Amino acid sequence: MSVPAPTRFAFLGPEGTFAEQALLTIPAARQGERVAARSVPEALDAVRAGNVDAALVPLENSVGGAVGVTFDELTNGQPLVITQEVVLPVDFVLAAPAGTTLEQIRTVAAHPQASTQCRSWLRRQVPNAAVVDVLSNGAAAVGAAAGEYDAAICAPIGASGHRLTVLADKIADHADAVTRFVLVRRPGPPPAPTGDDITTLAVYIAHDRVGALLAVLMELAVREVNLTRIESRPTGEALGRYAFFLDCSGHVADDRLGDALRGLRRVCADVRFLGSYPRHDWPPAAGGRTTGGPAGRHDDEYAQAAAWLARIRAGQLD
Repeated sequence: MSVPAPTRFAFLGPEGTFAEQALLTIPAARQGERVAARSVPEALDAVRAGNVDAALVPLENSVGGAVGVTFDELTNGQPLVITQEVVLPVDFVLAAPAGTTLEQIRTVAAHPQASTQCRSWLRRQVPNAAVVDVLSNGAAAVGAAAGEYDAAICAPIGASGHRLTVLADKIADHADAVTRFVLVRRPGPPPAPTGDDITTLAVYIAHDRVGALLAVLMELAVREVNLTRIESRPTGEALGRYAFFLDCSGHVADDRLGDALRGLRRVCADVRFLGSYPRHDWPPAAGGRTTGGPAGRHDDEYAQAAAWLARIRAGQLD
């Protein structure tokens, strides 16, 4: 059963955020309705309520790490699934109302991920300024434009959109930093396999079982499923109780990954499927995607081995 293409999109707003910039790389979003949300929870709740078809929210940054609120929201409440990822280079600027100088800045508004990525620059250039956390880069620009803060760390689109003067550009401590965004929808059939996909899971281990996390990893390793990311987040139940977020190479429709999911369901206290979707080509591969790999790791080889075992069980020896 095919799922209708989304036409209404929420994103972490206000206008002028990297999330909006990332959303505009999706053709359907450029043509559809776009709604700015004040926070990640608000964007995802709009999807759950059916007010929008999908929401684009940040998941992780190559410097600042995971966006904890996104992971928390994906594991609480009604299930949602990731259907697409967008990887976007981030280029931060320091912007302020016209006439402001660096020496005059005493407060800088920034999203925590942004200030983390610009920490060294801030310490060198505006050492006396207090950094104030806000919900998004766009909110930082809005606050600076309204005079609530002396300056803002934001995207270039945010500075121009709110008529701020760019006092310094490319202020990130790592020039090649990127942010990974995900498009989230209500549950439905996942996108078709492409041969280069990611499956994201949240697993809850049995905390009273010795080696519980190792058992999780072994379910993947013995089936040659590549684990590309593992992240822990507290569940909020008690100190020391964590959920583990996994990114695995492959698609839920693949035999090996499907078998691994069955194994995880047996050894874990709970497993939440968060989506199978195409891997964003970042950095762009010279020859496009490749589906090659070591012998014995392809689905057809896995299927041949399974058929061989079935013949043995049926007494049909080769």
